[in-house]
Amino acid sequence: MTREGEAAAETVADAVLRVERLVKTYRVGFWRRKVEAVRDVSFTVRPGEIFGLLGPNGAGKTTTIKTLLGLCFPTAGSVRIFGGDPADPSVRRRLGYMPENPYVYGYLRAAEFLDLCGRLFGMRAAERAKAIPEMIERVGLGHAEDRPIGKFSKGMMQRVGLAQTLMHDPDLLILDEPMSGLDPVGRKEIRDLLLAQKKAGKTLVFTSHILSDVEMLCDRAVILRRGEVVAEGALSALLGSAEGRTEIELAGASAELRGRLAEREGSRAVHEGSASLFVDVAPEAVDATLRQALDGGARVVAVRPERRSLESFFTGEETPAGRGGDAPKAGASKVRGATR
Repeated sequence: MTREGEAAAETVADAVLRVERLVKTYRVGFWRRKVEAVRDVSFTVRPGEIFGLLGPNGAGKTTTIKTLLGLCFPTAGSVRIFGGDPADPSVRRRLGYMPENPYVYGYLRAAEFLDLCGRLFGMRAAERAKAIPEMIERVGLGHAEDRPIGKFSKGMMQRVGLAQTLMHDPDLLILDEPMSGLDPVGRKEIRDLLLAQKKAGKTLVFTSHILSDVEMLCDRAVILRRGEVVAEGALSALLGSAEGRTEIELAGASAELRGRLAEREGSRAVHEGSASLFVDVAPEAVDATLRQALDGGARVVAVRPERRSLESFFTGEETPAGRGGDAPKAGASKVRGATR
């Protein structure tokens, strides 16, 4: 076996979660029309990482999550969690799940709801008594612990949902839109909490379409569009430099210099900000453009190789490579075709 093959085998063997060629088909309407919510989805989640399951609304994220948890059954393909069947009680005990819209009994207080969850998890009374106040403080609900949950805001409800996910100290957290309904301060607090879980050695899988949260949290991600994988890999590789694009930001550029830069060969766009001039140039024209700008009396503020954005994958502006050719090496990022 080659070194790359051994690395790939080791990655599969050590995987916390492995999904292979997952398909989920529904029959809808009077004529039982077939709708493929998920088509040929494969990915692997490694121990101790934060893995993003990303895509716009309707991409198949929640259907994939429900299939992982056994809340719906796959039409084809397989799911292995900790090397076992997701329906195995010994596997389920190691999972924590937070749905996109947690449903709780509105007449219960947060501590009462968490006590109920702890009982369902099989936690002893002493364990529950220790964990409940800790969870309430950790998710920032100490000020509302005497208030019925039915009086909570959407963001507070999300915090309760996250608290029940963490109650039994699971090894794998599966979170469906955990930032939904949170204000900026609340999102930062939850991000910090999720990063603390990673630091403690936990593995996290979460769905989101909030791109800023994804870029701050995820080590790797798989991006879905219309039920199919269009990109997968480390975010640093997925969002690498967009080929052939460099932006130069200048200050103090005269009108004459602006005109010369706009006419320069290799300059693709020149536009003005409130106090700066932005010049979009081809890579081979960067050095000459900088010299011309400095000779013309302008000050260089920044030179930025433009990065791909997750939004480009979401909207389909980024054109993925086809599935043909050699399989990527273990640990390498890969971009996969959007059609079967």
